[in-house]
Order: sequence, then structure tokens, then C-alpha cells
Amino acid sequence: MSTLSWIIIAGLAMSAVALVGGITVLLPARTLDRILLPLVALAAGSLLGGALFHMLPETVSELGNTMSVYVWLGAGFLTFFILEQYLQWHHCHRPAGPHKHLGYLILLADGLHNFIGGLAVSAAFLVEVRLGIVTWLVAAAHEVPQELGDFGILVHSGWKPRSALLYNAASAMTFLIGGLVTYAVSGSFNVAVLVPFAAGNFIYIAAADLIPQITTTERAADPTHRRAILAKKLGQTIALTAGLALLLVTSMLA
Repeated sequence: MSTLSWIIIAGLAMSAVALVGGITVLLPARTLDRILLPLVALAAGSLLGGALFHMLPETVSELGNTMSVYVWLGAGFLTFFILEQYLQWHHCHRPAGPHKHLGYLILLADGLHNFIGGLAVSAAFLVEVRLGIVTWLVAAAHEVPQELGDFGILVHSGWKPRSALLYNAASAMTFLIGGLVTYAVSGSFNVAVLVPFAAGNFIYIAAADLIPQITTTERAADPTHRRAILAKKLGQTIALTAGLALLLVTSMLA
């Protein structure tokens, strides 16, 4: 199968991932709240593992251990910092909350985020199909809890569930557009530099967005509640470690 076919399939599959938000309609709020933060922790570990154990080593192998690799890594980190600071882009992984005016802003921000993701994942496919698959899987692992939260925000803002699903999937189509843009310019531009750029994106999302979600301090007055909080934090730690370990093992087996 050609590299372009892989890029198109990856783009369409990422749009399908956006439909996972519909689960919020089916699951009780307590059940969703119970599984959401472990998913966020798993996604954080997967993003860090993908960046550290797959994307950076592959880039060094492709381009050499040069300063430019780390400049692009820093640029990827800084780009997402700027997006969050100046465009008020915020990944929300909670199914509901006081975000009634944020529906369209969420869609716009996600569209831009997915476009950048498409640029980077497509570059990974152009470097090596295996790296592209791993990068897509890591990105998708992060998208699942994000889409659950985004869908909840849209519905909570007054959108009908069907409209929320359709618009969420449409904003995810920018992932495919970004992938096709990278493929189009690959003949005149060394797209391999977008792999460390994406690694910087992944590290920022994990460190600045996802991990703070699971390190929020909860206080409890009674011992029973304290034990429940401790058990929850232990589960989140295991999930994050599992994400890291899974990506480490796959890099060693590759």
C-alpha cells in the first residue's frame, strides 16, 4: 500500500475517533467520571512514550544527532504553548462544566489542533510507515478522552447530540487536510523535521494539559474517602506508567 493511502486512511480513521464522544450519551455520569481520568493518564504516558521512545530516536537516526532536531522539538512545544496562551485553546477532559459559550471555540481550536497533528503524523508516515502507525496510535489515544470531554461540552452548551457528533467529526477532518498538505510539499521540503516538531507537541500536551488533570489535589475529611482518593491516584499512576511502558516495549521490539 502506498504512503499516500496510509495518510488518507489515517486521516479518515482520526475523524472516526471523534465519534467516540457519543459514548457520553450512553454512559451514566458517574461511570464516565470513573473511567475518564485513567484514560487521560494512559494518554499522557502514551504521548510521552511515543515522543521519547519512538519519534526522537527515529528522527536522530534519520537526520543525525544535530541541534536542528532539538530546535524543532522546542518549536513544537512552544507552538502549542502559544496556542493555549493566546487563542484560549484548552483541552477539556471533563464531560460537562461551565463552558456554555465555548462550543464554537472548542470546534475551531480542535480543527487547528487536528490540522497540525495531520501535518506531523503524515511526516512520520513519509519517514517510515511503522513510525507513522505508532504516531497515529499515540495521537488517537489522546483524542479519545479529549473527544469525550469536547462532546460533553457541546451537548452541555445546548447542541443536539447528533449535531455535536457531526461537527466534532467535521473538525477532525482537518487532520486529513494537514496530512495531504504535508504529502504535497514533501518533494520540496524535508518533512522529517516535522517529526520532532510533533514530539514537542506531544510532550507539551502530556506535561501541561493532561498530567495537571490527574494531579489535582483532592482533600478528604474522613479516612474512607481518603482511601478512595488514594486508590484513584494509584490507578492513574498505573495507567500513566502503562502508557510509557507500552511504548518503550514496542520501540525495543521494532
